Amino acid sequence: MKKVKKVAFLTAGGLAPCLSSSIGFLIREYDKADPSIEMIGYVNGYMGLLKGESIKVTPEARKNALILTKHGGSPIGNSRVKLTNVKDCVKRGLVKEGENPLKVAADQLVKDGIDVLHTIGGDDTNTTAADLAAYLATNNYPLIVVGLPKTIDNDVYPIRQSLGAWTAAEEGAKFFFNVVKENSANPRALTIHEVMGRNCGWLTYKTAEVYHKKLKKMKLLPSFGLTRERQDVHAVYVSESRIDFAEEGKRLKKVMDKYDSVNVFVSEGAGVADIIKDMKKRGEEVPLDAFGHPRLDKVNVGSYVAKRLGELVGAEKTQVFKSGYFARSAAPCAKDLKLIEKCAKKAVECALEGVSGVIGPDEDKKGEIRACEFERIKGGKPFNVRRGSFRALLDEIGQPFPRKKRTLN
Repeated sequence: MKKVKKVAFLTAGGLAPCLSSSIGFLIREYDKADPSIEMIGYVNGYMGLLKGESIKVTPEARKNALILTKHGGSPIGNSRVKLTNVKDCVKRGLVKEGENPLKVAADQLVKDGIDVLHTIGGDDTNTTAADLAAYLATNNYPLIVVGLPKTIDNDVYPIRQSLGAWTAAEEGAKFFFNVVKENSANPRALTIHEVMGRNCGWLTYKTAEVYHKKLKKMKLLPSFGLTRERQDVHAVYVSESRIDFAEEGKRLKKVMDKYDSVNVFVSEGAGVADIIKDMKKRGEEVPLDAFGHPRLDKVNVGSYVAKRLGELVGAEKTQVFKSGYFARSAAPCAKDLKLIEKCAKKAVECALEGVSGVIGPDEDKKGEIRACEFERIKGGKPFNVRRGSFRALLDEIGQPFPRKKRTLN
């Protein structure tokens, strides 16, 4: 392994409460290991790599790197670009007709003299980085790629806990503590909290659990109408289980009749396949993103659930609130910050040893923080609805344990 002289950082995909902090800790660790190592950040993820746009880590940035751990977002910017989607790259003017985006990106890395590339993103970001490394290897250019697992969905194999997910749950709960008060603006209020999570319901579950536990600790005034029952979670619907609207409608109507309010937490990906079928039957087009995923903002699960339940419970007012952008843009909580720091230290250690992979708690290795091999990295890991804490939450809010079928009816 040759001496590492130059390192590049790249953040991609959607935001998560770990991007800025990851870069801050990486800069600090490299500066401690070898102050002579040059560092740059590609602007706006793979887009900046293709366009050759980067910013240098200045002496001031090295000295004050930990300021980044106090902020959300990414100081170098993100984008959604898939290097193997040639058509999309050409359409967006990132490469010319006939060019291979992988080659353009690889040539830029060679031109910039990059020895180590740190990719901070989800499964698409990191597997794309692996494709880059493999392409360069065929051209005798050794590139060490060390990724960090960013996704608030917590749905990447084999990562037990992805960076930023705990914070997103905390922030989602904070968000709902405010918007739930809207139920006091109208009688028979149905409040839907749509939580991010395309294929995985972990964040919805965790956000609901955090909110429910914190609410139980709050001082209220039941004798004057300020009751826990009116503000509590009454239903949690995740992507991995079936929503029986007929039965839930009956159950939640009793809640509405008794407490004048119903509050529902639902994953943005719950029942998407069935909603898309309904849309296609009506002749509606379902747009796809650069990775071929349905645009969830067009599917709009929260509105679908609100309409169905609103009729069944006799809601006078129905509102849908989405905490996603609020939650994913936050600075990390203390628990996440500790995990990010541990992963950043391991990332630099692996990079200097010439070991590629995605750094995180490996669930197949008893949660050891290590470089998980790229061939094992993939998204779409489902939330285990049979875990005890999820069952306990449903028991406390009076919701029957859901069947696993992924359909709405």
